[in-house]
Amino acid sequence: MTYATRPADRPSGVKKPLTPKRPYRVVENPEYAAFLRRVIAAYSRRVAAGDIEAIPAMAALADHLENATRQAINELNALGYSWADIGMRLGITRQGAQQRWGETPGPATDPSSTRDGGGCP
Repeated sequence: MTYATRPADRPSGVKKPLTPKRPYRVVENPEYAAFLRRVIAAYSRRVAAGDIEAIPAMAALADHLENATRQAINELNALGYSWADIGMRLGITRQGAQQRWGETPGPATDPSSTRDGGGCP
């Protein structure tokens, strides 16, 4: 049995995939995350040993981590990962991921349109 072959000068009739294949990079993120967990646990033990003055610095680290997480997630979204993809990896809904880490909109009203005391003009 012989099969008809497509001439070389004729393009394939098969459509390209609707979504591009993303290259998978091999990185050591699990090992790096484990290292960071060990460092944070060690810092917690040091503070718990009686360094009450370090509590504000430890709370500031939590803020830095939240900001870094927001930046990483927004960069992934800008690269083409959907909120559904991101939410699935975090074990939450797409809407939950977008509400928590999505770009925060500006104020709904113009702050200069209120009085100094916060009342209406």
